Amino acid sequence: MTNLLLALIAFVGSHFAMSHPLRRPLVAALGEKGFLPLYSLVSAATLVWVVFAFRAAPAGEPLWGPSPALWVTSGVIMLIAAILLVGSFFGNPAFPHPEADGPAPQAKGVFGITRHPMMWAFALWSLAHALVAPNPATLALTFGIAFLALVGAAMQDRKKAALQPVRWPDWTSRTSFVPYGRGWAWPGLIATLGGIVLWLAATWLHPVAGAPPVAPWIWLTA
Repeated sequence: MTNLLLALIAFVGSHFAMSHPLRRPLVAALGEKGFLPLYSLVSAATLVWVVFAFRAAPAGEPLWGPSPALWVTSGVIMLIAAILLVGSFFGNPAFPHPEADGPAPQAKGVFGITRHPMMWAFALWSLAHALVAPNPATLALTFGIAFLALVGAAMQDRKKAALQPVRWPDWTSRTSFVPYGRGWAWPGLIATLGGIVLWLAATWLHPVAGAPPVAPWIWLTA
């Protein structure tokens, strides 16, 4: 567990440090072409550390016994996360050039649900797994991922507000940080169908990763 906690601190801390206080001096020293490979290398190395540390950590006793209702809830949450993740790759308007002029675009698809669909997908993934695997190792992992996703999203907002004092407030007035904070929004056909396909594929492959069978396949084989 100590190794897992150290790995999570390194993974989350390096992301925050290299995305914010260290980014400018590193870019000044290495240039964008030098910074991006370094960022990717550090991210990959710390992620691999997390994976191996998690596999080696003792799971420990679960804090509660997952009920059938929790398994169903977890499956639904994972489907929502898959839809948000797929939709985040189509027409992301949240990262325009810092010098972009004019009003912000309309919030379409999953960006009408939240301006950080990918980060919320990771957070929901964390919640779904914490609900049905509430052992210390899994809770540490899921808390670390959710913390990185949501705090990182908030820090992105802060950075964009400073870079785009006119355009960014216009964008945030069109879409919320919290999903559905500004009412109902349809994620779009591509995001919905793609999310369903991703959900079915990921849950079908779940046992391949050494994890237990999960919804919906567990219901079909019951």
